[in-house]
Amino acid sequence: MFDLFRSREKTVRIFLGALLLLVALSMLTYLVPSYGTGSNTSDTIIAEIGKDDVITLPEVQRLIQNTVRGRQLPPDVLPTYIPTMVQQLVTERALAYEAARLGFQVTDADLADTIRQSAPALFQDGRFVGAEAYAAMLAQQNLTIGEFESDLRRQILISRLRDVAIEGTIVTPLEIEQAFRKKNEKIKIEYVKIPNDKYKAEVQPSAEEVQNFYKANTLRYQTPETKNLVILIADPAKMEQAATPADADLRRLYSQNQDSFRTPERVKVRHILLKTDGKPASEDPKIKAKAEDLLKQIRGGADFAALAKKNSEDTGSAANGGEYPGWVTRGQTVPEFEKAAFSLKPGQTSDLVKTQYGYHIIQVLQHQDAGLRPFEEAKSELAAQWKKQSVNDAMNKISDTAQAVLQKDPAHPEKVAAGLNMQLVRVDGFAAGQTVKEIGPIPDFDQAVAALKKGEASQLLALTDNKVALVLVTDVTPPRPQTFEEVQSKIRDAMVQNKLAAAVQNHARELVEKAKSMGGDLAKAAKAMGLEVKTSGEIDRSGTIPGLGSANYVQEGFTSPDGTVFGPISTPDGTVVAKLLAHVEPDLSKLPEQRVALRDEIKSQKARDRNSLFEAGLREALIKQGKIKIHQPVIDRLLAGYHS
Repeated sequence: MFDLFRSREKTVRIFLGALLLLVALSMLTYLVPSYGTGSNTSDTIIAEIGKDDVITLPEVQRLIQNTVRGRQLPPDVLPTYIPTMVQQLVTERALAYEAARLGFQVTDADLADTIRQSAPALFQDGRFVGAEAYAAMLAQQNLTIGEFESDLRRQILISRLRDVAIEGTIVTPLEIEQAFRKKNEKIKIEYVKIPNDKYKAEVQPSAEEVQNFYKANTLRYQTPETKNLVILIADPAKMEQAATPADADLRRLYSQNQDSFRTPERVKVRHILLKTDGKPASEDPKIKAKAEDLLKQIRGGADFAALAKKNSEDTGSAANGGEYPGWVTRGQTVPEFEKAAFSLKPGQTSDLVKTQYGYHIIQVLQHQDAGLRPFEEAKSELAAQWKKQSVNDAMNKISDTAQAVLQKDPAHPEKVAAGLNMQLVRVDGFAAGQTVKEIGPIPDFDQAVAALKKGEASQLLALTDNKVALVLVTDVTPPRPQTFEEVQSKIRDAMVQNKLAAAVQNHARELVEKAKSMGGDLAKAAKAMGLEVKTSGEIDRSGTIPGLGSANYVQEGFTSPDGTVFGPISTPDGTVVAKLLAHVEPDLSKLPEQRVALRDEIKSQKARDRNSLFEAGLREALIKQGKIKIHQPVIDRLLAGYHS
C-alpha cells in the first residue's frame, strides 16, 4: 500500500481529529487487568453491529483505563460516564456500518493520504520511513499495521457519512438578523449585591444548639477505617535508566543478532529540484533551461550546496544544501531518482533527471555496499536493546514472584523491594478514596486495598506509564465515632453557612417584594434596608459588570420589559437583586460586516444539531432492525467493577 506514498499527493477532506481519537482509544497499557478471562466469547461481547463487527469488554476496559490515566475523568464519575462511552462506540460502529451499506469506499490512496497528513513523523523530508519503522511505531501501542489501517478506514467512512448527513444546511436572512440582535442588544440595570457574610452576626448558633445537633447526628461523624501501607513500585523507565550493560554482554548480543545489523546498499545524496509538478506544461522548457544552466555551473566548479540553498524547491533539503539526512536505500525514492543515485560514484553529479516532481540534479556523497555494520557503530542500539530486555526480564520476575515473596516475608518489605529493584513507599493512615501521589487515581488500587487485611499483600496492580505496584497492609485502625470536641468547630461552621445562606436569600426576597410594593423603586427599597444600589453601564450578553461579574447572571433582563425587578440571583460571593432600566437596540448598520461570521456560526450549530439527531436516529433504527444488538448483562458486569 505504501507505494502510493511515492506518487503524487491527493487531498481528502476528512476529520483528521478522528485519527488522534482512534490512536487514543487504541492505546493499551502494561498489565491492564483482563476482564472476562476464562469466559466464553459471548460473555465478553458488549455489542454486535451487523454480521461481522463486535465491541468487546476488553476493548471498552482499555478505553476506560486510558481515560483515567490521561486524567480526562476522575475515577469516581466512571459509573455514570461508562454507558456514554459504550453508546459512543456503538454509534461510531453504526455509522461505519451504514456508510459501507450505502456503498462508501476508502481506497488505498485515500488511506495513504490520511496517514501522510496525520502522521508526518512517518515521512522524513517527504520520504516514507519504511514499513519496519511504521510497524514499530504502531507496536508501541500494541497495534499491528492491519489493525490500525482497518480502524482508520472505519473513521474515514464515518467522516464521509457525517459530511453527507449535514450537507444542505440553510441559514435564512431572518435568522442572521435575529442572531445579530441577540448578540449586540444591550441593557442597563440597577442592582443590589448582598455579600454572603452580610448577616453573619444574626446567625451564630449557641453552644447548646451545636451540642444538640451533634447528639442528633452522631452517626454522620465517623472516623473511617484507616490502614498503614507499604507500597512496592516497579518503574520500567527508571529501571532502564539505571541498567548498565557490560561490553561482553553487548558483544554476545551482537554475535547472536548479526542479521539485525546487516545494512542494504545505500547512498548519501544531495540534489537540486526545480519543480514542474502543479505548473502549466508551457513552463516546462523554461524550467528545464534553468536546470541545465545550474548543471553547467556545477560542472564548471560552482558550489553545489550554495546553488541548492538558493534554487532548489525541495523544502525538505534545500536549507541543508540539498542534502538528504541519513542514508537512502532502494525503494525510498521514485524510480528515476533511485536509478541515477545508485549508478553514480561518490563525488559524481548526474545529468538532468526528470521525475513526476520536476528536474533533479543529483550528486552522490557516499555509496555503501550491503554489509554488516561494525560492533562499535551498532553499540548504542545494542545497549538500548539490552536495557529493554533486562527490564523486561525484571518485570517478568516481579510479575511471577513479587507477591509470593512479599507475603512470605511481610516484616521486611525493604529487603523484597531491594531484591526486585522496586521503589518502596510508606503511607500511614490511608483511607478509602484517598489518592497516593506516587500511585495516582487508579480505581484498582482503592479496590485492592479495601480487600486486604493486616499482613496481606495485593496482587500486582497496573499503574500509569507501564508501572506496576504491590501493596502490603502493615496495620489497620478500625472506624470509630468522632468526639464532640473533634467536630464541634466543623458543626458550628456548617450551621453558620446553612443559616447564613437562608438569611441572605430571605433578605433578598424581602428586597424584591419591598421594591415591587414601592412601584419598582429598587433604590428606595434598598435604602430602607440599609443596602447599596449601583448602576451598570450598557452591557451585552457577553459583557461583565463591575463588582458583579459576568452578564450571564442577569440574562433575565434581556427578555424582560423595562422597569422589571428580578432576582434573587446567586453568585459565588453574594446574592443579587436587579432592576432593568432600559434596553439599548443594536445598530443594524453594522449587520453587513458581521453577516458572514454569524451565518457560519449558525450553520455550524445547525450542523452539530442535525448530526446529533442523525446519529441518534440511525442508531435507534439499526437497533429496531436487529442490526445492532446490545448485551446489557455484560455492560452491567463491567459497571459493577466500578461501584464501591
